[in-house]
Amino acid sequence: MTEPADRLTFSATNLLHMNERQHAPAVTVSIRMVCQILDRLGEHRPLALECVERAGIASALLEHESARVTVEQFALFYRTLAVELDDETPGLFSRPLRPGTLKFLCLGMLDAANLRVALHRFCWFFRLVLDDLHFELGEDEGLSRIALVERVALQPHRPLILELMLMLVQGIASWMIERKLLFARVDLAYPAPPHAGEYINMFAGPACFDRPLTALYIEPAFMDAPIRQDKAALSAFLRKAPMDWIHVSVSERLFTHRVRDLLEAGLGSPQSVEDVARMLHISARTLARRLDAEGTHFQAVKDALRRDVAIARISRTDEPIGSIGADLGFDDPAAFNRAFKQWTGSPPGSYRRAGAGR
Repeated sequence: MTEPADRLTFSATNLLHMNERQHAPAVTVSIRMVCQILDRLGEHRPLALECVERAGIASALLEHESARVTVEQFALFYRTLAVELDDETPGLFSRPLRPGTLKFLCLGMLDAANLRVALHRFCWFFRLVLDDLHFELGEDEGLSRIALVERVALQPHRPLILELMLMLVQGIASWMIERKLLFARVDLAYPAPPHAGEYINMFAGPACFDRPLTALYIEPAFMDAPIRQDKAALSAFLRKAPMDWIHVSVSERLFTHRVRDLLEAGLGSPQSVEDVARMLHISARTLARRLDAEGTHFQAVKDALRRDVAIARISRTDEPIGSIGADLGFDDPAAFNRAFKQWTGSPPGSYRRAGAGR
């Protein structure tokens, strides 16, 4: 039987920790993730819509494909839904994973000698509790491979389920060794989706589409890393789940993230590509070339940062929207409104109607 304490670790009682939201990183995810979970819930959809509201997400945003929510809003929606449905993978699989599953998985990994042993236990644990999907650990051309083997058709929204499960591996493994687990590559057994550009902030490695198998490929050095966590740290880790899993921290050293860090440090001041290149001690042409190699460009990085900061401040605070726009370098409120609507498909005010600071 699941003990009350187990349920607490994965519940919406993290409202006790709402102060953390004011200091959470300004990172957003597409409303797609919320909408696709809703699509899978059938008769539970009305309950799920209540969870959307409780997470501070304006229901009107569900109608806009380009809308976005903060990482902590999505995480709170997911946790609240998991508690209400009594399922830590809410609606994703034919058999629910009852509250406490994730805790017992982690407890079984903590005393492993290294990450290789811990991931071996991870794979076998899911063979016991999940019918629809198995994880298999193996070797391939000098790399360790964790493959996702689909036992049933994971429809609708198969890519979302695979994304979340890959991020689960990434999140737990990174926490276990107390460093970001970097991948040699991430293979996806489906065509590049419309949101493929988001993968640079979802996985710590290059994504390859239309592959025969969905899998993570890991350098052997990571597999030999010792486990550095203990039971005392587990509650805090579970309390934040899945917030730390659904994006790659912008502190990671992809070049795109380094540029974003510099832009964020000088947010509100005029910053040109030449200014940032100078801070990186490279030419503007080299900066552009390196961003292009990661599938982006300077203005896209700058706009994504301003979009994420704007959404975070509008949804978390009661600051006047005009003041937020001014802080982001928009002297004219109308110009900020136009830019925001271009970024998200919705006016800034639509992100506040769910209640600021909730």
